[in-house]
Amino acid sequence: MVLKEPGQVLTPTTRLAAVLGSPISHSLSPVLHLAAYRALGLSNWSYGAHEIKAPALRRFVAGLGPQWAGLSLTMPLKEAAFEVADEVSDLAREVGAINTLVRGPDGGWSGDNTDVYGVSQALREAGCAHTSSAVVLGSGATARSVVAALASLGCTKVTFAVRSEARQETLDQAGRAGLEVHVVRLCQVADLLADTRVVVSTLPMNALPGNTLPENALTDRVFPKGPRPTGHLLLDVVYTGWPTPLARTFHEAGGSAVSGLEMLVHQAAKQVHLMTGLCPPVDEMRAAGLAAMGSR
Repeated sequence: MVLKEPGQVLTPTTRLAAVLGSPISHSLSPVLHLAAYRALGLSNWSYGAHEIKAPALRRFVAGLGPQWAGLSLTMPLKEAAFEVADEVSDLAREVGAINTLVRGPDGGWSGDNTDVYGVSQALREAGCAHTSSAVVLGSGATARSVVAALASLGCTKVTFAVRSEARQETLDQAGRAGLEVHVVRLCQVADLLADTRVVVSTLPMNALPGNTLPENALTDRVFPKGPRPTGHLLLDVVYTGWPTPLARTFHEAGGSAVSGLEMLVHQAAKQVHLMTGLCPPVDEMRAAGLAAMGSR
Protein backbone atom coordinates (compact mmCIF):
# COMPACT_ATOMS: atom_id res chain seq x y z
CA MET A 1 0.00 0.00 0.00
CA VAL A 2 1.32 3.45 -0.93
CA LEU A 3 -0.41 6.31 0.87
CA LYS A 4 -0.48 9.62 -0.96
CA GLU A 5 -1.97 13.02 -0.55
CA PRO A 6 -5.27 13.77 -2.33
CA GLY A 7 -4.57 14.85 -5.91
CA GLN A 8 -0.95 13.68 -5.76
CA VAL A 9 0.14 11.88 -8.93
CA LEU A 10 2.97 9.48 -8.11
CA THR A 11 5.92 9.22 -10.47
CA PRO A 12 9.23 7.35 -10.11
CA THR A 13 10.84 10.55 -8.78
CA THR A 14 8.06 11.59 -6.36
CA ARG A 15 9.15 11.99 -2.76
CA LEU A 16 6.58 12.03 0.02
CA ALA A 17 6.78 13.17 3.64
CA ALA A 18 4.21 14.03 6.31
CA VAL A 19 3.56 14.88 9.92
CA LEU A 20 1.71 12.33 12.05
CA GLY A 21 -0.07 12.82 15.35
CA SER A 22 -3.38 13.32 17.11
CA PRO A 23 -4.76 15.94 17.02
CA ILE A 24 -3.04 17.11 13.84
CA SER A 25 -5.31 19.61 12.10
CA HIS A 26 -3.61 22.56 13.83
CA SER A 27 -0.09 21.57 12.75
CA LEU A 28 2.04 24.12 10.91
CA SER A 29 4.52 21.47 9.79
CA PRO A 30 3.04 21.15 6.27
CA VAL A 31 3.30 24.93 5.83
CA LEU A 32 6.95 24.97 6.93
CA HIS A 33 8.12 21.94 4.96
CA LEU A 34 6.30 22.94 1.77
CA ALA A 35 7.82 26.42 2.02
CA ALA A 36 11.24 24.78 2.24
CA TYR A 37 10.53 22.60 -0.79
CA ARG A 38 9.47 25.64 -2.83
CA ALA A 39 12.56 27.61 -1.84
CA LEU A 40 14.81 24.66 -2.63
CA GLY A 41 13.15 23.95 -5.97
CA LEU A 42 12.00 20.49 -4.91
CA SER A 43 8.91 20.40 -7.12
CA ASN A 44 8.68 16.61 -6.87
CA TRP A 45 8.39 16.66 -3.06
CA SER A 46 5.07 16.66 -1.22
CA TYR A 47 4.29 16.96 2.49
CA GLY A 48 0.97 16.22 4.19
CA ALA A 49 -0.60 15.53 7.58
CA HIS A 50 -2.23 12.37 8.92
CA GLU A 51 -4.27 11.83 12.07
CA ILE A 52 -2.57 8.84 13.67
CA LYS A 53 -2.79 7.58 17.25
CA ALA A 54 -0.07 5.51 18.90
CA PRO A 55 -1.65 2.03 18.43
CA ALA A 56 -1.95 2.66 14.67
CA LEU A 57 1.59 3.92 14.06
CA ARG A 58 3.24 0.58 13.27
CA ARG A 59 0.59 -0.38 10.72
CA PHE A 60 0.69 3.05 9.08
CA VAL A 61 4.48 3.02 8.67
CA ALA A 62 4.46 -0.57 7.39
CA GLY A 63 2.10 0.49 4.60
CA LEU A 64 4.32 3.26 3.24
CA GLY A 65 5.82 2.74 -0.21
CA PRO A 66 9.33 3.56 -1.45
CA GLN A 67 8.37 7.13 -2.36
CA TRP A 68 8.23 8.04 1.30
CA ALA A 69 11.33 9.89 2.49
CA GLY A 70 10.48 10.88 6.03
CA LEU A 71 7.97 11.47 8.79
CA SER A 72 7.61 14.16 11.44
CA LEU A 73 6.04 12.94 14.68
CA THR A 74 4.14 14.90 17.28
CA MET A 75 1.98 13.92 20.25
CA PRO A 76 1.33 11.12 21.11
CA LEU A 77 3.84 9.32 18.88
CA LYS A 78 7.27 10.41 20.09
CA GLU A 79 7.65 7.41 22.38
CA ALA A 80 5.68 4.92 20.29
CA ALA A 81 8.12 5.57 17.41
CA PHE A 82 10.75 3.43 19.12
CA GLU A 83 8.66 0.42 18.13
CA VAL A 84 8.98 1.17 14.40
CA ALA A 85 12.48 2.64 14.09
CA ASP A 86 15.14 0.26 12.79
CA GLU A 87 17.91 2.56 14.02
CA VAL A 88 17.80 5.25 16.72
CA SER A 89 20.24 8.11 17.22
CA ASP A 90 22.04 8.36 20.55
CA LEU A 91 20.31 11.70 21.22
CA ALA A 92 16.81 10.34 20.62
CA ARG A 93 17.55 7.32 22.77
CA GLU A 94 18.91 9.49 25.58
CA VAL A 95 15.88 11.79 25.70
CA GLY A 96 13.45 8.93 25.08
CA ALA A 97 11.67 10.77 22.28
CA ILE A 98 11.70 10.39 18.49
CA ASN A 99 10.15 13.20 16.47
CA THR A 100 11.70 12.30 13.11
CA LEU A 101 11.78 9.12 11.03
CA VAL A 102 13.97 9.14 7.92
CA ARG A 103 13.88 6.41 5.26
CA GLY A 104 17.26 4.83 4.68
CA PRO A 105 18.67 3.45 1.38
CA ASP A 106 17.77 -0.06 2.52
CA GLY A 107 14.15 0.92 3.18
CA GLY A 108 14.53 0.94 6.96
CA TRP A 109 13.61 3.84 9.21
CA SER A 110 16.08 5.86 11.26
CA GLY A 111 14.72 7.61 14.33
CA ASP A 112 16.11 10.96 15.45
CA ASN A 113 15.22 13.96 17.61
CA THR A 114 15.30 17.50 16.21
CA ASP A 115 13.33 19.06 19.09
CA VAL A 116 16.54 19.46 21.09
CA TYR A 117 18.06 21.49 18.26
CA GLY A 118 14.85 23.49 17.91
CA VAL A 119 14.80 24.46 21.58
CA SER A 120 18.48 25.36 21.76
CA GLN A 121 18.33 27.49 18.60
CA ALA A 122 15.18 29.30 19.76
CA LEU A 123 16.84 30.15 23.08
CA ARG A 124 20.09 31.25 21.43
CA GLU A 125 18.28 33.57 19.05
CA ALA A 126 16.41 35.03 22.03
CA GLY A 127 19.76 36.00 23.55
CA CYS A 128 20.16 32.99 25.83
CA ALA A 129 23.41 31.45 24.61
CA HIS A 130 24.22 30.36 28.17
CA THR A 131 22.20 29.78 31.32
CA SER A 132 23.14 28.23 34.62
CA SER A 133 19.61 27.36 35.73
CA ALA A 134 16.09 27.10 34.34
CA VAL A 135 12.53 26.24 35.28
CA VAL A 136 10.68 23.76 33.06
CA LEU A 137 6.88 23.58 33.24
CA GLY A 138 5.87 19.96 32.68
CA SER A 139 7.89 16.75 32.62
CA GLY A 140 6.80 14.82 29.53
CA ALA A 141 8.64 13.85 26.36
CA THR A 142 9.05 17.46 25.22
CA ALA A 143 10.49 18.37 28.62
CA ARG A 144 13.24 15.80 28.11
CA SER A 145 14.21 17.45 24.83
CA VAL A 146 14.24 20.79 26.65
CA VAL A 147 16.56 19.37 29.31
CA ALA A 148 19.04 18.19 26.67
CA ALA A 149 18.93 21.61 25.01
CA LEU A 150 19.48 23.39 28.33
CA ALA A 151 22.44 21.13 29.11
CA SER A 152 23.99 22.12 25.76
CA LEU A 153 23.69 25.77 26.87
CA GLY A 154 25.66 25.14 30.05
CA CYS A 155 22.71 24.70 32.40
CA THR A 156 23.60 22.92 35.65
CA LYS A 157 20.31 23.17 37.56
CA VAL A 158 16.74 22.51 36.43
CA THR A 159 13.51 22.74 38.39
CA PHE A 160 10.44 20.95 37.06
CA ALA A 161 7.12 22.58 37.92
CA VAL A 162 4.33 20.03 37.58
CA ARG A 163 0.63 19.65 38.32
CA SER A 164 0.94 16.33 40.15
CA GLU A 165 3.94 13.99 39.88
CA ALA A 166 7.00 14.48 37.71
CA ARG A 167 7.76 11.63 35.32
CA GLN A 168 10.62 9.59 36.69
CA GLU A 169 12.20 8.96 33.28
CA THR A 170 12.50 12.73 32.83
CA LEU A 171 14.12 13.20 36.24
CA ASP A 172 16.53 10.35 35.47
CA GLN A 173 17.45 11.84 32.11
CA ALA A 174 18.15 15.24 33.69
CA GLY A 175 20.37 13.53 36.26
CA ARG A 176 22.30 11.70 33.54
CA ALA A 177 22.83 15.06 31.84
CA GLY A 178 24.62 16.22 34.97
CA LEU A 179 21.94 18.63 36.14
CA GLU A 180 20.93 19.31 39.71
CA VAL A 181 17.23 18.42 39.75
CA HIS A 182 14.35 19.84 41.80
CA VAL A 183 10.59 19.38 41.57
CA VAL A 184 7.90 21.84 42.69
CA ARG A 185 4.21 22.41 42.08
CA LEU A 186 3.13 24.86 39.40
CA CYS A 187 1.90 27.29 42.05
CA GLN A 188 5.45 27.57 43.42
CA VAL A 189 7.07 28.89 40.23
CA ALA A 190 6.84 32.52 41.34
CA ASP A 191 9.06 31.67 44.33
CA LEU A 192 11.85 30.53 41.99
CA LEU A 193 12.18 33.65 39.85
CA ALA A 194 14.82 35.25 42.04
CA ASP A 195 17.20 32.38 41.26
CA THR A 196 16.55 31.84 37.55
CA ARG A 197 15.64 34.01 34.61
CA VAL A 198 14.78 31.29 32.09
CA VAL A 199 11.41 29.50 32.03
CA VAL A 200 10.40 26.95 29.40
CA SER A 201 6.78 25.81 29.27
CA THR A 202 6.12 22.43 27.68
CA LEU A 203 2.47 22.45 28.76
CA PRO A 204 -0.17 22.13 26.04
CA MET A 205 -2.98 24.65 25.63
CA ASN A 206 -5.36 22.22 27.36
CA ALA A 207 -3.06 21.83 30.36
CA LEU A 208 -5.94 22.38 32.73
CA PRO A 209 -9.10 20.26 32.43
CA GLY A 210 -12.46 21.70 31.50
CA ASN A 211 -13.53 24.08 28.77
CA THR A 212 -15.18 26.56 31.11
CA LEU A 213 -12.01 27.79 32.79
CA PRO A 214 -11.09 31.43 32.12
CA GLU A 215 -8.20 31.84 29.71
CA ASN A 216 -5.89 33.06 32.49
CA ALA A 217 -6.48 29.95 34.61
CA LEU A 218 -3.06 28.46 33.87
CA THR A 219 -1.33 31.79 34.46
CA ASP A 220 -3.06 32.15 37.82
CA ARG A 221 -2.04 28.60 38.68
CA VAL A 222 1.62 29.42 37.95
CA PHE A 223 1.65 32.93 39.44
CA PRO A 224 -1.06 33.03 42.13
CA LYS A 225 0.75 35.90 43.80
CA GLY A 226 3.90 37.95 43.19
CA PRO A 227 6.59 38.27 42.20
CA ARG A 228 5.88 38.49 38.48
CA PRO A 229 8.56 37.55 35.91
CA THR A 230 10.17 40.98 35.37
CA GLY A 231 13.13 40.72 33.00
CA HIS A 232 12.74 36.98 32.55
CA LEU A 233 12.70 34.92 29.36
CA LEU A 234 9.89 32.49 28.58
CA LEU A 235 9.96 29.96 25.78
CA ASP A 236 6.43 28.61 25.41
CA VAL A 237 6.31 25.60 23.08
CA VAL A 238 2.70 26.47 22.21
CA TYR A 239 2.38 28.46 18.98
CA THR A 240 -1.37 28.48 18.37
CA GLY A 241 -3.45 31.24 19.95
CA TRP A 242 -0.36 33.37 20.40
CA PRO A 243 0.31 35.14 22.64
CA THR A 244 -0.72 32.61 25.25
CA PRO A 245 -1.92 33.87 28.66
CA LEU A 246 1.45 32.87 30.08
CA ALA A 247 3.29 34.83 27.38
CA ARG A 248 1.13 37.89 28.07
CA THR A 249 2.04 37.67 31.75
CA PHE A 250 5.73 37.81 30.89
CA HIS A 251 5.24 40.69 28.45
CA GLU A 252 3.17 42.73 30.88
CA ALA A 253 5.78 42.29 33.60
CA GLY A 254 8.60 43.46 31.34
CA GLY A 255 9.94 40.04 30.47
CA SER A 256 10.39 38.41 27.06
CA ALA A 257 8.34 35.59 25.58
CA VAL A 258 9.35 33.44 22.62
CA SER A 259 6.68 31.59 20.67
CA GLY A 260 6.90 27.88 20.08
CA LEU A 261 6.94 28.78 16.39
CA GLU A 262 10.67 29.49 16.71
CA MET A 263 11.32 26.04 18.13
CA LEU A 264 9.06 24.52 15.47
CA VAL A 265 10.82 26.32 12.62
CA HIS A 266 14.28 25.22 13.71
CA GLN A 267 13.33 21.62 14.43
CA ALA A 268 11.52 21.46 11.07
CA ALA A 269 14.55 22.98 9.32
CA LYS A 270 16.73 20.20 10.69
CA GLN A 271 14.15 17.65 9.55
CA VAL A 272 14.30 19.11 6.04
CA HIS A 273 18.06 18.67 6.10
CA LEU A 274 17.81 15.07 7.35
CA MET A 275 15.21 14.14 4.75
CA THR A 276 16.57 16.00 1.70
CA GLY A 277 20.27 16.41 2.47
CA LEU A 278 20.00 20.11 1.57
CA CYS A 279 20.59 23.27 3.58
CA PRO A 280 17.18 24.40 4.88
CA PRO A 281 15.86 27.92 4.06
CA VAL A 282 15.07 28.96 7.63
CA ASP A 283 13.98 32.53 6.84
CA GLU A 284 11.50 31.38 4.18
CA MET A 285 10.12 28.74 6.52
CA ARG A 286 9.64 31.24 9.34
CA ALA A 287 7.92 33.73 7.02
CA ALA A 288 5.52 31.03 5.83
CA GLY A 289 4.74 30.04 9.41
CA LEU A 290 4.04 33.61 10.48
CA ALA A 291 1.82 34.17 7.45
CA ALA A 292 -0.15 31.03 8.22
CA MET A 293 -0.57 31.99 11.87
CA GLY A 294 -1.82 35.42 10.83
CA SER A 295 -4.49 33.92 8.60
CA ARG A 296 -5.90 31.54 11.25
